Amino acid sequence: MATTYKLASQIEERLLERNQLFERFFSREAPRLAEACREMSERFLRGGRLLAFGRGPYATDAQHVSVEFVHPVIVGKRALPALDLSVLFRPWIEAILRPEDIVMGFGPPEGDPEVWATLQEAHRQDAMTFALPGVEGSYAVDAATQDPFLHQEMIEILYHTLWETVHVFFEHRELGHDVGESAFLYPFLGTEKQGTSGLVAEVASSILMKVRDDTKLREQLAREESEQISSSAVAIHERLRLGGKLILFGNGGSATDANDFAIDCVLPPPGYQSVPAVSLSLEPANITAVANDIGTDAIFLRQLIAQARPEDIAIGISTSGGSRNIIMALEESRKRNLLTVALLGYDGGEIKRKGLADFPVVVNCDYIPRIQEVQASIYHVIRESLEVLSRGQA
Repeated sequence: MATTYKLASQIEERLLERNQLFERFFSREAPRLAEACREMSERFLRGGRLLAFGRGPYATDAQHVSVEFVHPVIVGKRALPALDLSVLFRPWIEAILRPEDIVMGFGPPEGDPEVWATLQEAHRQDAMTFALPGVEGSYAVDAATQDPFLHQEMIEILYHTLWETVHVFFEHRELGHDVGESAFLYPFLGTEKQGTSGLVAEVASSILMKVRDDTKLREQLAREESEQISSSAVAIHERLRLGGKLILFGNGGSATDANDFAIDCVLPPPGYQSVPAVSLSLEPANITAVANDIGTDAIFLRQLIAQARPEDIAIGISTSGGSRNIIMALEESRKRNLLTVALLGYDGGEIKRKGLADFPVVVNCDYIPRIQEVQASIYHVIRESLEVLSRGQA
């Protein structure tokens, strides 16, 4: 109990620490990001594509940005062409790049020279480039922190704001008036025709509003869920001591979070110990085979049946708390006596109501990008806590 209480205090501090850093960064960057959104919208309208890549945990950012643009969660918004090229990014860029494309490279706080070299080549061919981080490109940004987890969370907020706000420029250019169904996201944009220059300033303000929404959610999470997060980390640590492994799964953007969490375990930052983990969302052949032959509800269940041992930990990530394939995997995990953890949004959904997780952690919000941004903070502080516990520092 004393360990859990001390760890909870550390977790609360770490969650709140992020807010000041993130608000300071986006206060500086919001105007540049708004301009970048404007140029992205022009390139998409000319037939450009978003080509993203990274290595290690940063490949999951490329996965995430790709799925957000291709499969928008804002009802009525267009699907935009995007690809994750991480598996072989330099040859792929050389083979398919067009001048109207947008190329986005992800890396650790210190940067990745291989990513930079590919971005430079794309820039020479007139593509728009994002160096995240970097010093050269259409949009390049220095890392605001050397902490890899905080850096990655900040970059996730950045590309979510790009995805959300590029649609504002589409609608403004094509309709010449209000922002339509997305008006609830931009309450200050009114219904009068506006010039693009004025819109850029208003979009910059909307970016800051989004970051402040995250701040409120993290404050609430720190206040209400720190002890639950601490208890889940302690329980996971005990299972790992018994020889267990983490089994992670999620859909869409949550799939990329499951992948990132697993990679953070097996390829951790310098000084961390490796933790055994697998992501069922990293198995496209298994997922498509099961979806084709049985159905999408079974894509994680079938894999879990093959992979799970009684000492393992099942961690489902769901913004809604109601994804049928997550529910079925957690139900099976219960039957097999696995420890179950769920990272959830909204009110926790059916997963919480049915008590399918020993440790449900809920981000009390109904907007998916903000849920995912705060869920990234949750699994990163769990990963940090596992390291603290392994060293006996809690």
